[in-house]
Amino acid sequence: MFRSFIIVCFTLFSLNSFSQSKSATETTTYYFIRHAEKDRSDTSEKDPHLTEVGHQRAQNWSSIFQHISFDAVYSTNYHRTKETGQPTAEKNNLEITIYNTNTYFDEDFKSATKGKTVLVVGHSNTIPEFVNAVIGSEKYEHIDDGNNGNLYIVTLIGETVNDIVLTIN
Repeated sequence: MFRSFIIVCFTLFSLNSFSQSKSATETTTYYFIRHAEKDRSDTSEKDPHLTEVGHQRAQNWSSIFQHISFDAVYSTNYHRTKETGQPTAEKNNLEITIYNTNTYFDEDFKSATKGKTVLVVGHSNTIPEFVNAVIGSEKYEHIDDGNNGNLYIVTLIGETVNDIVLTIN
């Protein structure tokens, strides 16, 4: 599966490079992931931290993204999402930017991320909703609660939108 991920990324980056060399159109690439495994030991806890397995997954995401230069890392304002994005943010010398799940792909977000490569960390419901907002279609359903390995990649080149979802376990 990792090999497939590398091939897909190479293809997307090749397309991005080709399109940039042929026109002045900016390319924006979004990587969307759900937070890693959270601590479920206290069901009354509304803002749990990651488990050890979750921290390892966060490190794994950072390794998977090691050859991607992110311009920004966005997260909801929860421990589990911030902890998931933190290793990747640190590798890119970035601070995590908190986003509002009520607005998703609004004009402020579009403007702030245009022409950039961005990681967005969210939840089983918010990530597919956010991806759907970016692609302008109700394509993706909520993520199964036991799935912390989906990676959605959306590339915007002018008016062209390309999207793919991979599962990295």
